[in-house]
Amino acid sequence: MATVTLENVGKVYRGDRGEVTAVQNVSLAIADREFVVLVGPSGCGKSTTLRMVAGLEEITTGTVRIGDRVVNDVAPKDRDIAMVFQNYALYPHMTVYNNMAFGLKMRKVARSEIQTKVQKAARMLGIEHLLLRKPKALSGGERQRVAVGRAIVRSPKAFLFDEPLSNLDARLRVQMRAELKKLHRELQTTAIYVTHDQEEAMTLGDRIVVMKAGRVHQCATPLEVYSRPADRFVAGFVGTPPMNFLSGRLREMDGGLVFDEGSGTIRLPKALHRRLAGRLGQEFVLGARPETLTFSAPAAAKGGNRLPVQAMVVETLGADQDVYLQTRAGVQMVARIPAGLGVTEGTDIEVYFDSDQVHLFEPGENGVNVSLDGQGVQTSAA
Repeated sequence: MATVTLENVGKVYRGDRGEVTAVQNVSLAIADREFVVLVGPSGCGKSTTLRMVAGLEEITTGTVRIGDRVVNDVAPKDRDIAMVFQNYALYPHMTVYNNMAFGLKMRKVARSEIQTKVQKAARMLGIEHLLLRKPKALSGGERQRVAVGRAIVRSPKAFLFDEPLSNLDARLRVQMRAELKKLHRELQTTAIYVTHDQEEAMTLGDRIVVMKAGRVHQCATPLEVYSRPADRFVAGFVGTPPMNFLSGRLREMDGGLVFDEGSGTIRLPKALHRRLAGRLGQEFVLGARPETLTFSAPAAAKGGNRLPVQAMVVETLGADQDVYLQTRAGVQMVARIPAGLGVTEGTDIEVYFDSDQVHLFEPGENGVNVSLDGQGVQTSAA
């Protein structure tokens, strides 16, 4: 196995209509045996970044290292990596066994060794009974296992996954996520995984890299990205339902700082008071996760911390409910609460905030999270 290091890597496509920058100054250090997930919306540069590591895209600027070797000019076949694609890329005329063995045959590996490796990988993936079938006789999940098995038999320095589960149905995706996690633990491999599904990223990655417009906005553990988002984009992208955002101004009240939304005020943590003391009257954006909102007055609500809202839609999810709200200013919000609390669509209620679980962002779609103390967050925000 090996480390994978990207240093100020960039990709620019040049054509008759000018230049398009797909990736800008991406720097990542992926440790040996680490599972890192690149996640972001379509067009953010995550797949292009992966393809530059694989050698399928030429690097415009920067350096890529696999282990101690710079691989900028090394052909894909000589980088000692294995890639699993979204469309599986299986040979339709070959059996499962031959699909898995093909790469080893091209490297002139001994037949007995090929058989041993294919059988071992098939056993790990639970596809021993499929070795004589052809891809057309397999389900989507079975084809995905074959594609993963073809990568496993090569024993590469690193595995690269490009949205490998996106063609599967929801139930099978959840099952395959668990199997990939277990497989990584057994193989102890370095893995880089690309997905647009933030839930997939959160469940699979040792660390996740959140990207937008070719830049890395945050690189940290899933829990840290969720609980300490570097900026408003990360906060809104990671989490289902997404974080709620309210616009307002910073005010002073009863010796402390509050966020004034217009129809109500929300007290801010004491840790922010000194940092923001000189910014009274300025505009900010307050963020709150849906699960931190309540409809009953907690002790934290003394002196404010509530807004009048109207319950627009109630969605029952089994043990929980998502209640979609609208403030007097017309801002849409969502609260996730235990089912059975009796919230009715169309009623006017008050929603309460926990001061210790709110975030304060600079204005703008990429506004920096000023609630953070700068510790433990690795960012490269736009």
